[in-house]
Amino acid sequence: MKNSILLIVAFLFSGMFTSAQTFEKQAPQGFDVENKEVPHGKIDTIKYESKSIGTQRKALVYTPPGFKKGEKYPVLYLLHGIGGDEKEWFKNGTPQIILDNLYAKGKLTPMIVVLPNGRAMKDDRATGNIWEKDKVEAFATFEKDLLNDLIPFIEKKYPVKKDRENRAIAGLSMGGGQTLNFGLGNIDKFAWVGGFSSAPNTKEPQQLLPNPDKAKELKLLWISCGDQDGLMPFSKRTSDYLMENKIPHIFYVEPGGHDFKVWKNDLFLFSQLLFKPVDQEKINNLLKSE
Repeated sequence: MKNSILLIVAFLFSGMFTSAQTFEKQAPQGFDVENKEVPHGKIDTIKYESKSIGTQRKALVYTPPGFKKGEKYPVLYLLHGIGGDEKEWFKNGTPQIILDNLYAKGKLTPMIVVLPNGRAMKDDRATGNIWEKDKVEAFATFEKDLLNDLIPFIEKKYPVKKDRENRAIAGLSMGGGQTLNFGLGNIDKFAWVGGFSSAPNTKEPQQLLPNPDKAKELKLLWISCGDQDGLMPFSKRTSDYLMENKIPHIFYVEPGGHDFKVWKNDLFLFSQLLFKPVDQEKINNLLKSE
C-alpha cells in the first residue's frame, strides 16, 4: 500500500513538470504556418470606452478553438512595439496561427488573448513621427488605461477569470518595457510576466522592484532577447538584478536580432508555460544547455 501511494505521488509530480521536461529551445519549422486541418480560434475587434484617455479605443481579442461562453478562461494581454498598434502582432507575429497549432498538439492551457493599442492617446495611430514626445509618453499612460478601462471591459464582456493567478502580460520591444514596468509594478494584478527584447522605456531595476522579494509572488517571470539585439543591456541588467536578489526568473538569450523571428519564438515558448506549474530553474538549465 505504501509503495502504491509513493508511485502515485511520483506520477503526479512527474506530470506537473512535463512542460519543463519536454521544453523546446527553439520553435520547430512550420510552427507559424497555418494548418487548415486543425481547429482555429477566432479574432475579433472590440471597442471600449477609455475614461483614462477620454475616447473610444480598439483592441483585438483571440478566443481559443472550442471556446465556450459558459466556461471561464485565464487571459493574456499581449503588447506591441513602438511602431505598431493593436494589429501589429496579428499582421507580423501571427499569434492566432502559432496558438492554433499549439492547441492542436495539446500544449496550451486554453486562454483568451487580448492585443491592445499600447499608445494611449486620442490619436493612437502609428503614423507620422512615432518618436514624438507625446507619442512616446502615451506608452507609459497606457498603464492607467489598461488597469482602469481595458481589463474591466474584458472581464465584463468575456468569460475570464478575474484573479491575478489567471492574468498574464507580455510584450515585445516597447511593449516588453511596458510589460516589465506594469507587470512588476502591479504584482497584485499579474502573476505571469514576459518581457521580449524590452526597450529603453524599461525602468531601472531598482525602480522596477524596490522590494525584490515581492517578485517571488509571481508564477512566472520571463525575460528574453536576441543575442544580436542592441537592446540586450536592458534585459540583462534586469536579469542581473533579479539574480543578485535571488528572484526566480527565466532569462533566455536566443539567436537573432530585434525582429519578429525572435518574438514569434518567444510567444511559442512563453505561451506553453502559462497557467500551469512551472519549474523556472529547470527550464533555465534546459535553455542554457548545449
